[in-house]
Amino acid sequence: METTINVNLRIWRQRGPKEPGKLVDYRVENVSTGSSFLEMLDMLNQQLVEKGEEPVVFDSDCREGICGMCSLYINGHPHGPVQGITTCQLHMRKFHNEETITIEPWRSAAFPIVRDLMVDRNAFDKIQQAGGYVSFNCGGAQDANNLPISKEVADIAMDSATCIGCGACVAACKNGSAMLFVSAKVSQFALLPQGQVERARRARKMVARMDELGFGNCTNTGACAAECPKNVPLSNIARLNREFIKAKLKD
Repeated sequence: METTINVNLRIWRQRGPKEPGKLVDYRVENVSTGSSFLEMLDMLNQQLVEKGEEPVVFDSDCREGICGMCSLYINGHPHGPVQGITTCQLHMRKFHNEETITIEPWRSAAFPIVRDLMVDRNAFDKIQQAGGYVSFNCGGAQDANNLPISKEVADIAMDSATCIGCGACVAACKNGSAMLFVSAKVSQFALLPQGQVERARRARKMVARMDELGFGNCTNTGACAAECPKNVPLSNIARLNREFIKAKLKD
């Protein structure tokens, strides 16, 4: 049976990327434990609008754990304290009555704050544009049994392709590294026949673009994989390093 709780919120408010920000306290009462975290924020914004105050700006789109837009840092964790889910999949039953919840945006130089809890994650799009694609015609879809690839390898490629580009890995990393994101995008193609032709160029260009955009270096602490809502494995980073070294040796 669903119950209701009262929560105290400490939310980062910032009018723009060049203006100072601060944590502001709010209170939301009678929140259903069956509602999602974003629905709770919708309740808060409704209250603020009714009072004539500016609502809290935050990103969301599908609210089904697919798009990766709901990038909130909740109580010291990207997407909140529950592993393997996005913010929109986080429910209020995971919090206690009268609990104080601190909500902040992603903290990374490569993800500048647009306003309040919304950050600019276009840097990920630029990395993808550098090489995260297959640029030649692969023909129509073949029957699965006709592809020269084992199920084991196909499963690993699919596990890498589950990355939704939300940026939680960057937010969790003490260095603001994008290695888990880049390694997932490189791995999903490096393991498949369609990605072989551009394999070396892809690794080289995506890593170079990542460095240009100001992401930090990886020190293998594993925080990125621990906080990834899609459980993208850390082994992808080792694969990216191998792909990059092979590409440089070809040069």
